[in-house]
Amino acid sequence: MVKEYGYLYLIVIVFSRILIPRASAFTNLLDVAVLQDIYRTLNHPPELKGWRLDGGDPCDESWTGVVCSGSSVLHLKIQGLNLAGYLGDQLNNLHDLKQLDISFNKIRGQIPYSLPPNATHMNLSHNLLSGPIGNFFTGLDNLRELDLSYNNFSGDLPSSFVSLTNLTQLFMQNNKFSGAVTYLAELPLTDLNIQDNLFSGVIPKHFQSIPNLWIGGNKFHAEDNSPSWVFSSETVPVEKNITSPPTTQSSAMENYRSPNVGRYKKSMCPGEIAFLVGGGTILATGVAIFIAIHIKRLHTDKLNSYGSSDSSLQSVPISTAIESPEIEPFNSAPALGPIHYSMGRPSHLSPYRPGRTAKMSRRRSFSRRCRFPAKIKIYTVGELRSATNSFSEENLLGEGSLGPVFKAEFPDGKILAVKNINMVDLSFKEEQFLDVVGNASRLWHPNIVKLTGYCVEHGQHLIVYESVRNLSLDDALHGEAYKPLSWGPRLWIALGVAQALDYLHSTFSPPVALSNLKASNILLDEDLVPRVCDCGLAVLGQLTSNRVKTKASEIAISDNGYIAPEHGQLGIDNTKTDIYTFGVLLLELLTGRKPFDDSRPREEQSLVKWASSRLHDSDSLDKMVDPGIRKTFAPKALSHFADIISLCVQPQMEFRPPMSEIVESLRTLLHKFNTAS
Repeated sequence: MVKEYGYLYLIVIVFSRILIPRASAFTNLLDVAVLQDIYRTLNHPPELKGWRLDGGDPCDESWTGVVCSGSSVLHLKIQGLNLAGYLGDQLNNLHDLKQLDISFNKIRGQIPYSLPPNATHMNLSHNLLSGPIGNFFTGLDNLRELDLSYNNFSGDLPSSFVSLTNLTQLFMQNNKFSGAVTYLAELPLTDLNIQDNLFSGVIPKHFQSIPNLWIGGNKFHAEDNSPSWVFSSETVPVEKNITSPPTTQSSAMENYRSPNVGRYKKSMCPGEIAFLVGGGTILATGVAIFIAIHIKRLHTDKLNSYGSSDSSLQSVPISTAIESPEIEPFNSAPALGPIHYSMGRPSHLSPYRPGRTAKMSRRRSFSRRCRFPAKIKIYTVGELRSATNSFSEENLLGEGSLGPVFKAEFPDGKILAVKNINMVDLSFKEEQFLDVVGNASRLWHPNIVKLTGYCVEHGQHLIVYESVRNLSLDDALHGEAYKPLSWGPRLWIALGVAQALDYLHSTFSPPVALSNLKASNILLDEDLVPRVCDCGLAVLGQLTSNRVKTKASEIAISDNGYIAPEHGQLGIDNTKTDIYTFGVLLLELLTGRKPFDDSRPREEQSLVKWASSRLHDSDSLDKMVDPGIRKTFAPKALSHFADIISLCVQPQMEFRPPMSEIVESLRTLLHKFNTAS
């Protein structure tokens, strides 16, 4: 019987191709309208092949990321395409959509208030989404997995979370959610990751029954009714289970098996069959209708089996997740000319993977001694000598305040950077060095150069970093070989550096001060993403040899335009000093001038002194803008940027705002610029 159905169906398909003219629009018109709206709000990205604003047939034309069942859009998977813009507000019209995956893009704004009503899996992770989440989840009875991780969401959880009665996997790590987690207490969760947010209050006892739970990096506190498994000595464990949380670059939904439904572009509906056999007998028409209905029923059952199968649609475990791509190796004398920066589409940010710590209170402790993260490698002197060609002059990348940095190329082709720190020859210093390196190795942020290994052997103290091309912000701004950076990249670089400082200042207790922020310590990768160097190593300046201290003093003199007024005073808050230095960096980005330039007239040599009195005068402000970007952005944006600078470089450090506020101001400014572009 099955074979007979197959033969009859084949005949119908063949004749339909011969007799029926090609339909002008096979896809559900409402679905087409939603996709067109998404294409518009994402600023018409070329990565979405086949997408268009005027008509089109997504299912029949195989638009990028669109998987259909018959004439309905079933899956929309447009992850990892560097898409920017916003999501639009018509997603609720995708009535048959089961899976929505927009992860690993640069999509901004808030979650749309209208979500696909029948979705089972939604992945919005690794974007730039922000703001509080409204009560948008009522009625999403089919939703089984929701991934909001690695965004900038804030505020309390909405009460509509309680209506997600079939939700089994929820990932919310690395945001700024706050308040209680009461609305998650009774959900049937098997996986919950709320790590590194600002949640507070008491952890529900029900959380104990969740097999895979990550709760560290929040502000939970112990009370009389707190579960005994959570609190010990008034600290909170980073994670309950022994497995690592899903924080790799692999999307939680990246490796789902896609059902083979995208190819059924011309499923035969009864109306089409009637048209096909309109000149035939009633019997032929009835047979064709019966076959079409039967095939559609079988196809629907198949789709339902995909929707209900845990094995086909569950998240990929961490052990099978895709590792982050290798960073491009150092290049010699890279030119900025060929680099294209598309407004509203900042370059890819690697996922920030927090290091694992044993216990947690309000903030992760930074000053205590800790075990090195598992991925930190211990090198031998022989390995690093061989990789750097015995620390040859040809491999020298630069001379920093802590010592020289060399390019290291290993036998497996991996290229890293090695900093050679010449320590004072005292035995107890080695233990201090290991403490500093151990703490610094725990810093994981997309705008910080990662420390990947170290070597303490035969009197050598060497630190190994990931490779980022050897182009500093100082080179890009002041090097004659490079074209001027436009306003958009400058804003994005400023925001990236601010986010790195906010991470250092806000995540740890005590806060980590960089104490060495300057344009030459900020590397720019191939997409002009800023990466701050030497984070967490400031204390090593006190342990280095006289030769290195002399060199550091020379560097400080040449960069003294960065130094805050309170520099050298005892007991000061060094995070406030970082904020002042960041203000100088913003001035550098705005004016294109160096912080201190003795080639200029005396009254213009110190950038801060020269610029401070001009920041609030519109005519003077316009004239001090770098000629390469003058008149390329609105006066209101310039005034806003000047206000941020003015607050950062306040002589009295108590008047300088925290980095978290600066980040929000820069984010708002960049958002307005992208919207206007």
